Amino acid sequence: MQRGLELTPSIRVHSTAQRLTPFLLAVFSMLPVTAAGQSSVATSGSWSGMVVSSACNADEAFNESPECVKNLPGAKLALYDDTNRVIYALEPQKAISAHLGDTVTVRGTLDGETIQAASIQPMSIGLAVGEKAPAFSIRDQFGRAQSLDSLKGRSGTILLFFRSADW
Repeated sequence: MQRGLELTPSIRVHSTAQRLTPFLLAVFSMLPVTAAGQSSVATSGSWSGMVVSSACNADEAFNESPECVKNLPGAKLALYDDTNRVIYALEPQKAISAHLGDTVTVRGTLDGETIQAASIQPMSIGLAVGEKAPAFSIRDQFGRAQSLDSLKGRSGTILLFFRSADW
């Protein structure tokens, strides 16, 4: 009888191991897939914003704190994108060093939260003072099509663009 008692636990262990083996194999076979899904993928593109000190956070950059455009010891330069209120690290630092406080467009690859800059260009918004507006067509508040020519008066035309607070 003692022999039967000893045999029963070994059968249970063996039976449990048989049931767990397919489960363990499935779990361990998924580990490489899970690890691959967690690695970052670099995305090519362009990002626009202001070059700020990395010591500055998104709220300070959004509120245009003077501290954000100071060259602080130990701080690196970063790009603050005000459309989504994100600060991206920038590399290489030498390429961006002359642009602190400038609004720029950076082209390159985004890997995680770091942009590897291939090119940096000053960003211009709108037309320069005195520059001629390009031909355009737009509907007015009454739904009528208007163009630069239809709006032009005897003395010319003044176009005013207003950026809303939530734009």
